Amino acid sequence: MVFIRFIRCRLSLLERQIETIEKLFEREMSSSVDQTIEKMSEMDIKKNTNQQQSGSKKSKKDESVKFILKAPKGTRDFDPLQMAVRDNVFKKIIECFQLHGAVTIDTPVFERKEILTQKYGEDSKLIYDLNDQAGELLSLRYDLTVPFARYLAMNRLINIKRYQIGKVYRRDQPCAARGRYREFYQCDFDIAGVYDKMLPDSECVKIMADILKKVDLGDFQIKINHRKLLDGMFEVCGVPKDKIRLVSSSIDKLDKAEWSEVKNELVNEKNIDPEVADKIGAYAKLNGGMDLISKLKSDEILNKNKSASEALDDLELLFKYCSIFDINSKLVFDLSLARGLDYYTGVIYEAVLKGDLVDYIAEQQKKALAEKSAARAAAIEKVKGKKTKEIFELEDEEADVNVSSGVGTVAAGGRYDELVNMFDKKQNVPCVGLSIGVERLFAVMEAKIKRDNLKVRACETEVYVATPQKGLVEERLKLCQVLWDANIKTEHSYKNNPKILHQLQYCEENNIPFAIIIGQDEIDNNVVKLREVSSRTEETVPRRDLLVYFLLPLPDLFLVPFPQFLTKLLLILLHYYLFHLGQ
Repeated sequence: MVFIRFIRCRLSLLERQIETIEKLFEREMSSSVDQTIEKMSEMDIKKNTNQQQSGSKKSKKDESVKFILKAPKGTRDFDPLQMAVRDNVFKKIIECFQLHGAVTIDTPVFERKEILTQKYGEDSKLIYDLNDQAGELLSLRYDLTVPFARYLAMNRLINIKRYQIGKVYRRDQPCAARGRYREFYQCDFDIAGVYDKMLPDSECVKIMADILKKVDLGDFQIKINHRKLLDGMFEVCGVPKDKIRLVSSSIDKLDKAEWSEVKNELVNEKNIDPEVADKIGAYAKLNGGMDLISKLKSDEILNKNKSASEALDDLELLFKYCSIFDINSKLVFDLSLARGLDYYTGVIYEAVLKGDLVDYIAEQQKKALAEKSAARAAAIEKVKGKKTKEIFELEDEEADVNVSSGVGTVAAGGRYDELVNMFDKKQNVPCVGLSIGVERLFAVMEAKIKRDNLKVRACETEVYVATPQKGLVEERLKLCQVLWDANIKTEHSYKNNPKILHQLQYCEENNIPFAIIIGQDEIDNNVVKLREVSSRTEETVPRRDLLVYFLLPLPDLFLVPFPQFLTKLLLILLHYYLFHLGQ
């Protein structure tokens, strides 16, 4: 009976609500639907106490939702100082690419999935797949090389010398200390076309060496090998053809692991006969220069293999051309270099940094690992052994850091003659190129700045226009206009009446070299006060000479080439004429 009465009460309440709604609609027919809904929501409809309590709990729960304010794992933000460092590196790299006559292109950040699959060997598992987009399976690009090959095939290009800078994505284990991320920039240079042997290849090696010299991060070494030599070597040692790529990926780990570990992987995981593994090890441990090429050419067993013999001839010619470029001292012929990507067919090379800066970075990595381990232990202790989400993040963020390997490879590349043919069987466009690992260069450069306590300017402002008195904002703007028209990088305060102390402090904090102070006395006498911020010295300069002072400082008069001198001189005369014309 109680239940029946309850149902009747609810029905009666519902009928009253319906009547109320009908009256509202009759009264407000001329008003909009939005207004009617708003009035309906404001009706006082009684609910039982339990519903009110549960509703209040829900709202409190919704209000308590907090965002985790951090960049996704394996990515990073760049602050203004880091961007200044990065832009400086990009500028040097692009200048070098353009010095060799390259043009630039761009390709989408994602590709059709079938374009990327089966091109990267064991690393294919690191490709980011996207959700189905209206029947089109897409993946984020893993590198810039495969999209470039697709671009060549699609546009039926038979030759081009191009460079490209763009972000690529890999589902790798991130390690910020070594400059390894899941989203990062690559800077690629490639030469596509049929040319004589080793001429494009040697130029790519030279470009790699020149860029590493320009960024000035200490000594470096470029390891060189040949994919055909590796294939021939494995065949001579008795490796089945269907396992050559598997063996290559293991040999490529010799720069990070001992031979005993690599041999164990070959024998126990890839089922290579122990005697065959020992033969491979005897070759893979060799490194040198032209002398090693001569030694291998005298190896009768190896020279009977056609692939190995052709590869040794290529390497001999490559070293000959590189000696003309005067970079042989940086080259090492290393038989353990394999490069894990499946598309390489000829010469392969990679660059690694050496010296005290790398040792410093390794030491910093050890400290970072120790701090991470201590933070993890403290977090586990705090929650009494229960692993929370935060603890798991602490564990896997840098789980595989190898502190002995420093920052690893900073540039790499090689020849890939058959990649375009994979997309279009009618096209055969041989290619060779290189990729600069700029993220790792950034990591090394940041470590250098920290170690040597170097100052970096985030902005390029040359002059700051300051006013010491009130009511001079228009005069300040007029002077800024003159300086901007002369392409002089200039700033001023966005307050009408700023304090002179605050303006000068801004100059010092942002390393702006000069401040132009203009007060009422300076306006009356048609002069300005020029302040050198670092020394705090001031001098009075006539306004008519101000542009001359900034556009061509006297100490640099005889240091610029004549065409640049002439251009600057004409620019100065033009501004000088326009200034007096406006007086």
